[in-house]
Amino acid sequence: MTAVDTATLTAPATIEEFRERLAAITDGLPRRLRQCADHIAANLDRIAVSTVAELAAGADVPPSALMRFCQILGYSGFSEMQKLFRDAYSPGFPDYSTRLENLKQGGAGTPSALLGEFIEAGRLSLEALAKSADEVALAQAVALLSAADTVHIIGLRRAFPVASYLAYVFDKMAVPAMLHEGTGKLDHRHALRPGDAVLAITFAPYSEETISLAQDARARGLKVVALTDRITSPLARVGDAILTVPEVDFGAFRSLSATLALAIALAVAVGSARG
Repeated sequence: MTAVDTATLTAPATIEEFRERLAAITDGLPRRLRQCADHIAANLDRIAVSTVAELAAGADVPPSALMRFCQILGYSGFSEMQKLFRDAYSPGFPDYSTRLENLKQGGAGTPSALLGEFIEAGRLSLEALAKSADEVALAQAVALLSAADTVHIIGLRRAFPVASYLAYVFDKMAVPAMLHEGTGKLDHRHALRPGDAVLAITFAPYSEETISLAQDARARGLKVVALTDRITSPLARVGDAILTVPEVDFGAFRSLSATLALAIALAVAVGSARG
């Protein structure tokens, strides 16, 4: 990007615009700025509460590189970029004590009321998936996973129930699979072999460990199937097949209704394709 481009570029005004700008520029960045982009994409939830030094250390770059990265995005500096996330993003991911307090204040704290609200959120999520499911991407994902010698599954934090369920279903259908669960901070990427494929699952705020394993697999020439929340997810940049799934939240608690429906469909289709 030239100096003129940077000077005349309008800074993203929303989180969605930020994701789109990030996805558009990342591949053409030099090494240090690419490190900034990758770290920022994997840690959007930390921007609002981190300093320049902390984010730069996480990206393994000097603070000056991070400041330059902010300017390439169209901001005058880090403070302007951070303001966007403080105003619009961080409220979307309050801590759990805050979420519980908000539910109580909203009068939705009784068990029966909560059940009704989460059932409704699940219903809306499933309806959204029915309308937005990409049949071509799903067929491509099935083809890649069914042809793999071993399917390596990784999904941490909120995605862990989905990953562990997929590993269970694959095992019952005799599909060779390995769950990378991160227990004890053990890194099992040495188990990746030519002919294998990776099924990586992560949602905002994205798991850096999940993205790292997917990137490493892609660098080794393995096929990667990405299951994530939007096409601008940092995981989507390394996926050979990209499956996106919407989840409606209630009180900032996000269910897995639609994600599990997509996961079981994917697993059964892979098992069927392998015979």
